[in-house]
Formats: sequence, structure tokens, C-alpha cells
Amino acid sequence: MTEYKHKILLVEDDKNIARLIKYNLDKGGYDVQHGINGAIGFELVKSFQPDVIISDIMMPEVDGFAFRKMLINSPEFKSIPFIFLTAKGEEDDMLQAYDLDIQDYIVKTASPKIILAKLKSIISSSAVQKAQGETEIKAAAAAMGAQVVPDNVPEFTGYKITQLHKPFKDIPGGDFIDYVKINEEIMVVVLGDVMGKKWGAWYFAVAYAGYVRSAIRSTINESTNIIASDIVQRVNEAVFNDERISDVFVTLSILVLDRNKGTIGYCGAGDIPLFHLSNGKVGLIKSEGTLLGFSKDGNYETVDITLLNNDEIFVITDGIIESRDIKGESIENERLIDIILKKGENDSLQFIESSVSKLTNNIFEDDTTIICIQKKD
Repeated sequence: MTEYKHKILLVEDDKNIARLIKYNLDKGGYDVQHGINGAIGFELVKSFQPDVIISDIMMPEVDGFAFRKMLINSPEFKSIPFIFLTAKGEEDDMLQAYDLDIQDYIVKTASPKIILAKLKSIISSSAVQKAQGETEIKAAAAAMGAQVVPDNVPEFTGYKITQLHKPFKDIPGGDFIDYVKINEEIMVVVLGDVMGKKWGAWYFAVAYAGYVRSAIRSTINESTNIIASDIVQRVNEAVFNDERISDVFVTLSILVLDRNKGTIGYCGAGDIPLFHLSNGKVGLIKSEGTLLGFSKDGNYETVDITLLNNDEIFVITDGIIESRDIKGESIENERLIDIILKKGENDSLQFIESSVSKLTNNIFEDDTTIICIQKKD
């Protein structure tokens, strides 16, 4: 396996200085991208996801101080270690810089050895803190005892249901799965994705999983006809009326497996289309429902799906299709379709996981979750 190269974002408007520093960082084994001001730098942070940011202070349009403030005001970026690069050594500049919670500063005339040594120290320190934080998060999640992905899939006659779930960097995240077996004839399959990573997303995933369960129970109590869009609409109304979570973006897929009708009723809210493998072809099944909580009436509709024997339905969150290959290109729906078509007699989920891992060098961008539903007469 190729050794991971730490990603450094260099933001510097002087081309000669940028070229020199980038040369030494490349030589030091780092993956480096360069922007010429804070505005461009901020866009690169979103796409490149650097491990460390090195930024000049004096730059046109958006200077280093403004750039740093933009990052501080963005919860997902404010914890990225930040180093100021400056030609000045004035005390006032450095005091202002440290007020912005930076890790260190580098004078532009410093030798390459100094720059590399400071980077190594900051990355090592960040790795230790990160490991400690992740250990605490895992311990807290275990202590709370709230599980958002079941260990086992319940059996349901006529179908083979399997799941794959890999949390982002092994930290409890925002994907949640549930299986609600109403009786021997009907089962509801649930897949949701709270946008974001790690602890915050996991916390809201617990809340949303509870809302879905409550909506399913209400639907059962009021009708013998369990309709996917009714469940999604009930969840949507609950979210819309709850100010605590109404601004948390969540996608949701609900599938009602009905053995009597021989159909799967599907409704989604802002989710990824379902992938339907049948007779050697893969089609996408879309639902037009909006993200949960955007409006009181989400205009959700149920799509009825009839499967032939051995047909497979893949329900996914965006962890796979948004992961990037070694060239930096997202997997997207088309390449996932190609992978599904190539699986042959192999276990579907193992083959997908293995294929995507090879493309991405085993680096995923988010929680990775797939549910496979196969018709078995």
C-alpha cells in the first residue's frame, strides 16, 4: 500500500517564494497545492482537505488574517493546523496572528530545514491529539449505548438482505440503518445520512433514527396499509417542527418490503438513487422528495418496484460515490454501475468494497454504507 502523503495547502501571492517553498515541500514528501490569496485558498480547503495550511499574511483581495477568520467561522475547517508565513517579524503582527489561534509562524527567509521541522512537529502533535480525541469519542458512544447501525440483519422470507457499513476513519458518524419487521409479510428498511462527520453527525443520527421509528409506529397504528411516502412525510413534519434539528441536513431512504403484493415501496428524501441490477443491466430508481425539514409538505411519493428472482437493489449513502480515486476524481454513479456489472457471481458488497478500495487507495471521504436487497423465490 502506498504510504500516505500529508496534504499541505500553501497560500502565497509571490510566485517565486511559492515556487521555492513548494519545491522543498514536494521534496520533503508532502502533497502540496497552492493558492494566491485567501479567497482561492478557502475554496482549495474545501476540495483538497489539507492536513496543514501555510498562509502568507499580506495578500491581495483576501489577506491572511481574513482567510484565517473565514476558517475559524467554518466548524469543519477551524481545527486544521494553521501556520502564518510572513516576511515581517514585528511583534504586533505576531500577536495578532496568535489571537487567531494559529499553531506557529514561519519567516519567509527561514531555511527549508526549519520549515520541514516545524511541519513535522505540528503534524505529529496533531496526530496525537486526534488519536486521543477519537478514543474518547468511541468510549462515549459505547457508554451511551445508542446504536445507529444494527449488528445483524433480520431474516425476511423471499429476500436476502445484507449490509456494509464502514464509519469514516472508524469514528461513529452520521449514517444510520434500521430494519422494522412489522410481521411475516411486511418489513421496513431504513437508511439515513446526517451530513457531516464524526461525533456531531452521530448524535443527530441517534435523534433521527428515533423519529423514523416513531413515524413507522404511528403509520402502523393508523392504517394496515404501510406506505413509504407516509412514513417519510411524518418524519419530515416532525423535523420541520423541531427547531433543534430543522437546520441539520439529512437524507433518508425508506423501503417497504411487502411479500403479499410482491413489491417494494420506495420513497426518498434527498437521497442517492437506488441501483437496480436486473438481467445484466443496472438502472437508477429516483425519488424526487426534498431533504427533510425544508418545508412542511415535502411532496413525497412512493415508487413501487417489482423484482424478478435474483434481482438486486442497492441502497447507498454518498460515502462511496463521493470518494476520490488516486487522480482526485469522484467515483460517481457511472463508475459504481460499472463495478456492479462486473461483480459476476462474487458477493456483491464484498466486491463493491474491494473495487472501490482499489480505486481510492483505501481512502474514503465519509461514512460508507450500502444495503443490498436481493429477491430470492
